[in-house]
Amino acid sequence: MEMEAKAQREAPSTEGRADLHTHTTFSDGALSPQELVRKAHAAGLKTIAITDHDHVAAIEEGIEWGKNYGIEVIPGLELSATFGEKDVHILAYFFDPTDRRLLEYLEIFRKERLRRAEKIVEKLNKINIPITLDAVLEQAGVGSVGRPHIASALVEEGLTGSYHEAFSKYIGTNGPAYEKKFQLSPEEAFRLVSSAGGLTFLAHPGNYTSEAEVLELIKRGVDGIEVIHPSHSEERQEHYRGVVNQYFLLESGGSDYHGGKKNDERAFGSFFVPLHVVETMRSRLFS
Repeated sequence: MEMEAKAQREAPSTEGRADLHTHTTFSDGALSPQELVRKAHAAGLKTIAITDHDHVAAIEEGIEWGKNYGIEVIPGLELSATFGEKDVHILAYFFDPTDRRLLEYLEIFRKERLRRAEKIVEKLNKINIPITLDAVLEQAGVGSVGRPHIASALVEEGLTGSYHEAFSKYIGTNGPAYEKKFQLSPEEAFRLVSSAGGLTFLAHPGNYTSEAEVLELIKRGVDGIEVIHPSHSEERQEHYRGVVNQYFLLESGGSDYHGGKKNDERAFGSFFVPLHVVETMRSRLFS
């Protein structure tokens, strides 16, 4: 795969690798924190960030298991913010996962996720798709419920042919069962993370963000950009690295690994940043 070759060249062979975008069962990932750390060790990674959606409960467990495997686990988080008529994803790193204000907001976000899931299930039922909220919550387990769990439940119950079809036919942005999520502005997300001592990054901007929108988010205070991502071509990576350098921002990158039905096994271990990128982040905060 062309992008894998590019991603692997990002780090010199003598330098360790870091995957700064991963998910566990505490959001929409398939692996527990222990399983994710073990997988990172097997892949030869030295550092990972656990970036669950609206949830930080995996971090403490991940850090402890990381000590056993010689893996540094960085506190991470992925938030969704409303920017105009679209959602943008914000990655956060190096914040205090015990920060009271942050935890209060995350609890609100998770309650809103449940409300949204209930609305989507209602809309699916109205178009004669007999899915239940219990089936969705079973997919979510201990994690924050989201549309990926609804898609998985639809597949599991034999109500759609594939994970992708669930989104494209029913629950995607233009689907009949789509429901808007709780709205948080980018500035609110930046302030929330900053007040907890962390850094914010625009996640996979190549997926949904125009050049003008990226520049506007830079003006609003984002600390960096996720340059390396499975959805970014070589040209896209070089473009965002140029933006990072031009505006004195920080760089991040990773596999966006979920596992399970996301079928993203090839990405894990192939999309990473060298460890000096992590040290640059750290020095920005603590120097």
